[in-house]
Order: sequence, then structure tokens, then C-alpha cells
Amino acid sequence: MISRVAHRGTPQMVRPTGNGDITDKPMKYLKTHSNLERKYQKACNFRRPQAGAAYLMLMLAVVVMGIGLVAVSEVWHTTLKRDKELELLFYGDQFRQAIALYYANTPGRAQRYPSKLEDLLKDPRFPGTKRYLRKLFFDPMTGDKNWGLVRDSAGGIIGVHSMSNEETIKKSNFKLADRFFQGKRQYSDWVFVYQGRQGILPTPRSSSP
Repeated sequence: MISRVAHRGTPQMVRPTGNGDITDKPMKYLKTHSNLERKYQKACNFRRPQAGAAYLMLMLAVVVMGIGLVAVSEVWHTTLKRDKELELLFYGDQFRQAIALYYANTPGRAQRYPSKLEDLLKDPRFPGTKRYLRKLFFDPMTGDKNWGLVRDSAGGIIGVHSMSNEETIKKSNFKLADRFFQGKRQYSDWVFVYQGRQGILPTPRSSSP
């Protein structure tokens, strides 16, 4: 009886059967994990060159776009500045013609120039409204109505000019009335002066309003 009990109580070794028994699962798990790890490392090594090339392409695209934006900005700025130059030439000529009309319409023999630009909107020498200029234009180069004024020895306004010292783009091919602008480097050098009845340019002295 004792021997039987002892035999029955003695633990027996469980041998692997190789038929999917529980003892085979840890080995299969290790093999599967090892295979997955190798595949992952292989995938990572394969993606690294692709990721680097994609990053370089992205940086190159950003640089090209930046250069393109700078070029477009410069072209836009130059075009805008040329448009402002044309406005300045037109407005300056309007002031010059208005001064000429004011001078020509002086009552009596002693012809005079306006003492202020507002006189071109309403001639104070006449009881009614006598207008030589539609409105006081803004200086397109500065964006305000403060023009440099050129006066004769009596204090009359014989011309106007921009207050901007910015360098001009246009330096040649001016019309006859603006021929003195040839080679001028600053917009303040474009002085729109009425040359008088005899075509003789009065001795100017520049001032601000």
C-alpha cells in the first residue's frame, strides 16, 4: 500500500510531444517575435533613405517657392512704382497747366501767380467761382497732399514737385514739357514749373506749403 501511494504521489516528467502541445508554444512565440523584429528592422532600413530623399525634395521645393515669391514681389513693386511715376507726371502737368491759366487770367496788366494752391480751385480775384484745377491731387509718391512749392521772387507759386527723395526708375524719354527731368535721380527733382508767357523759366525758390 505504501509503495503504491508513493508511486502515485511521485511527479512524473512531462515530455514535449511535438504535436502542438503547450510546451511548444514558447518556442513558437520566440521564433515569431524574432521574425517580426527582423521584418521591422528591414522596413525601417528601407524607409530611412526614402524619408531623407523626401525631406530634401521638400526643402528644395520650399527654396524654389521662396525664390519665386521674391521675384514676383520685385516685379510687382517695380510695376506699382512705374504706375505711380505716370500718375506723378500727369498730376504735376495738371498743376503746371492750372498755374499757367491762373497767370494768363490775371485782371489788368500785372500778371501774377497764385499765392497758394487753393487759389487754383477758386480764383479769389473774381467774384464768382473761377476754377483752373478740378481738385488738389495727392502726391502719389508720398500719399499726401503736401507738395513742394516753387515760388518766384514775389512769392507766387510757379511750380510744384514731389517731396519724395526716392530714386526714380524713369530717367529718359520724357515729353517736351518735362525735358528738364532727363537724368534726374530723385522724384523731388521733377519740378513742374510754368515757364511764363515768354517761355523764360523764372528763377525759382523751393518751399513747402
